[in-house]
Amino acid sequence: MARITASVYTSHVPAIGAALDLGKDKEPYWQPVFAGYDFSKQWMKENKPDVIFLVYNDHATAFSLDMIPTFAIGTAPQFPVADEGWGPRPVPPVMGHPELAAHIAQSVIQQDFDLTIVNKMPVDHGLTVPLSLMCGQPPADAFHWPCPVIPFAVNVVQYPVPSGQRCFKLGQAIRKAVESYDQDLNVHIWGTGGMSHQLQGPRAGLINREWDNAWLDQMIADPAACANVPHIDYVREAGSEGIELVMWLIARGAMADVAGGKPPVVKHRFYHVPASNTAVGHLILENN
Repeated sequence: MARITASVYTSHVPAIGAALDLGKDKEPYWQPVFAGYDFSKQWMKENKPDVIFLVYNDHATAFSLDMIPTFAIGTAPQFPVADEGWGPRPVPPVMGHPELAAHIAQSVIQQDFDLTIVNKMPVDHGLTVPLSLMCGQPPADAFHWPCPVIPFAVNVVQYPVPSGQRCFKLGQAIRKAVESYDQDLNVHIWGTGGMSHQLQGPRAGLINREWDNAWLDQMIADPAACANVPHIDYVREAGSEGIELVMWLIARGAMADVAGGKPPVVKHRFYHVPASNTAVGHLILENN
């Protein structure tokens, strides 16, 4: 059967992609950010998955404010890189895994989660920046990234947005779906977005180191309690965009300990501020 062996968590700041694309990753401002992913790139080479299930939020590229699905799974064989206003990032298109994606959609919908099935959509920095951070920056003319990716877009842009509890339970449903797939596949699940940041209004520039790290501690050690954190706490403590952290709970809910297994192994943890007025958090957990 297929199995989820690890979960990866990372911020997906658009300026990180721009810094990479423009060759600024060695500049003093950016170097500490990228140094935090040196371990991760080596870990990816040594623990290469067959498929990545990547949870992110679309930033009004595939879905406009006219129609926003709460949860959308990409089932296409390929996803082009979105033009977010300055041209597409100079990175390869994302190759999908239609068979596993369709299986997950079938299983999760039968577990009473409503998913929007998307057979055609561009993917923006929410998905490509994590791939660059974890896999390194491939040449634009490369055929594809190191492995297929199933994009899973979550609405954390337009209220109402899903609760942490619903995201956590959805992760559990995804794990069951993966484990019921009859092909032997090593699957990673990634939760992206966050950490604390606010991009507009009187609190623009808000970053809360203490809350971010306390939230990470709880997500690792007691994810069920972390899933009960109400929306207002994210907004109050982590800023208006801090709500993106509920997407991390999808990945955390898919880990084995949630279903009675052993606690995961923390392989790497990193936190840095600032990166374009955003707190960058990163974590790798492996199933025992």
